[in-house]
Amino acid sequence: MSVFVDSSAFLALLNSNDRHHAPAAAVWENLLSDAVDLRTSSYVVLETAATAQTRFGLESARAFLLDMVSSVLVHWILEDVHDAGVAILVSAARRDLSLVDCVSFELMRERGIDKAFAFDPHFADQGFQCLPSPPSAMKEGDRV
Repeated sequence: MSVFVDSSAFLALLNSNDRHHAPAAAVWENLLSDAVDLRTSSYVVLETAATAQTRFGLESARAFLLDMVSSVLVHWILEDVHDAGVAILVSAARRDLSLVDCVSFELMRERGIDKAFAFDPHFADQGFQCLPSPPSAMKEGDRV
């Protein structure tokens, strides 16, 4: 079983004040102890590192890049997946949907990954099974 890890999960793990921190930590520990095949994208790594550094400081970004990323397989996004993500974003015409999310959806479909460790409800909207289940919806104004 492969599970895609989204920025929303990584950021919840990094921030002990995040309302999703406790469930995120429990899911993360279970995934690691069960030796689940964890995957993410280079776009998620970039988004998470930049957000962690801006919100929580350089030490948080360092911890993410040096400690957490080593636990997942990072898929480097190539032009075809990027272009498909752009097409999804443009056709969806939704302000609250990001290019990183759309590229994640395309990568997951391309790789046959149907589970996401995510607190972003867009993954469930796209038909993916979210961990923890059911997904805790982000509040209006919450941003990755």
